[in-house]
Amino acid sequence: MRSIRRTTLRTAAVVAGAATVLALPVGSAFADSPAVPEPEVLPGIEQPPVQPPVRPSVKPWVDSHAAPARVFVTAVRLADGSVAKVYKVHEAGRSHFEADIFAGSTRLDTLVGRGGAASYGQNNGLHVVLQPNGTVTSWMDGAPKPVPQAEKRVGVESSVRFGMPDGRIAKLVDGPRGKYAVISMPNGNVLGTIDLKRPTTQNDGWTYKLVRDGKRVKFVVIDGRGGGNSWVYDFGGRLIETYAVDAPKPGKGHARVVASGGGAASAGAAGLGFAVLPARG
Repeated sequence: MRSIRRTTLRTAAVVAGAATVLALPVGSAFADSPAVPEPEVLPGIEQPPVQPPVRPSVKPWVDSHAAPARVFVTAVRLADGSVAKVYKVHEAGRSHFEADIFAGSTRLDTLVGRGGAASYGQNNGLHVVLQPNGTVTSWMDGAPKPVPQAEKRVGVESSVRFGMPDGRIAKLVDGPRGKYAVISMPNGNVLGTIDLKRPTTQNDGWTYKLVRDGKRVKFVVIDGRGGGNSWVYDFGGRLIETYAVDAPKPGKGHARVVASGGGAASAGAAGLGFAVLPARG
């Protein structure tokens, strides 16, 4: 009877142990594996939205040395039959008018109306005025001169153009920027520009100078290849003095300079750098 009772107790213990194991949660049998599932990720909520790549802003490249835009406006027949072609020029955010003067296919000159001032030109008796608004007027010597209101304002630039003894062209300009001269070939190619700060230039043996004579400014042309013969002009383009250099005689240490056209004017006043000797009677 005792042996039977021990067996019964042992069997009951085994059954109780099995019940205890079955009572444990399923997950406790996998201590190394997490039993809690990962949270579900919903699109557009937990995930950050996809952003397009940000490109650095690049400013368009601007050529600061680009040539100004020149737009044709109109052509005007001038008093002598030549033609002025008017252009509107856009430069550095501003605009002004320019007029190219043509005799046939040859460009004689360019008038520039900048800064609200009229531009004035003269050639072989023809007078041309370019107004700040782009209008052009012209007249010949001896004809009545039109005087528009714009030309009466202060700051008008005037110029005169004439041929020099060397066959080149001089353009003398007087305006808000002061007096200056432009030396060019007959085809319009510019050889040089001089003013009172840089008053001298040379080309092919010829010298061109601006000389202050009291309140006046003179334009001097010197033939260096021909011994120094010189011509002096005022800023109206009029020849006012000439200086001819004679060849030196044997035994004489210097050449004789003969002045004409200037009366009491001396070569020193003209800035020519040599003395004027009395002309031989």
